Amino acid sequence: MKCLFLAAGYATRLYPLTENFPKPLLTVNGKSILDHLIEDIDSLGLVDEYIVISNHKFVDHFKKWADESSYPITVVDDGTSSNETRLGAVRDIQFAIDELSIDDDMLVLAGDNLLDFSLTKFMKYAKEKNASCIMRYYEADAKRLTKSGVATIDENDLITAMEEKPAEPKSNWCCPPFYYYTKEDARLIAKGIEAGCGVDAPGSYIAWLCEQTKVYAMEMPGKRYDIGNLESYEKIQKEYEGIKC
Repeated sequence: MKCLFLAAGYATRLYPLTENFPKPLLTVNGKSILDHLIEDIDSLGLVDEYIVISNHKFVDHFKKWADESSYPITVVDDGTSSNETRLGAVRDIQFAIDELSIDDDMLVLAGDNLLDFSLTKFMKYAKEKNASCIMRYYEADAKRLTKSGVATIDENDLITAMEEKPAEPKSNWCCPPFYYYTKEDARLIAKGIEAGCGVDAPGSYIAWLCEQTKVYAMEMPGKRYDIGNLESYEKIQKEYEGIKC
């Protein structure tokens, strides 16, 4: 299995902190966000390569970090240099697949989120389902739902529909950017792009994919920490202290 981290964003809401430094390498309790994620994922022993998809502006930061890591990490440069010219998450995933000739099951994650539970639970869930999977959590705030991926689910966790940033959310199931693609479904990304699925938000591909095949959504057993601005970064420094998955 390959693990792909989406890390080609520019984190403009965190300026000046991220004006010249990538958000996924910001430290929380003395360890980068990516290191927290990899340390957890690697404990299950299913991933043989970690891939970081970066923009050109920050690629040298990621390469330096990867060179100093003991994990098998490959850094890919998508060639973009500004927020206005970014490829979008779905195109970045396909770019990495093409660049590295990936033909494997894939764990695809935002590189700037942390969880207070182990991602190994999600990986095991996906293996048991033997299908592409996402995670979901209950969000009561309608305004937040309009800025997220929202799914409708049946009694067996099967996604019946999903929409990114819906004007009128059809459920309260919010879907964070943590995905598992089977090898077969990863092969369909290029087809999804060609068919017109959105490319900016990574959940747009899942919204298209769940209309083609079975995709399941595991209810999150804990909390997600999204570092969106300076205030949330300061908050997570305090809240995440001492948390063990």
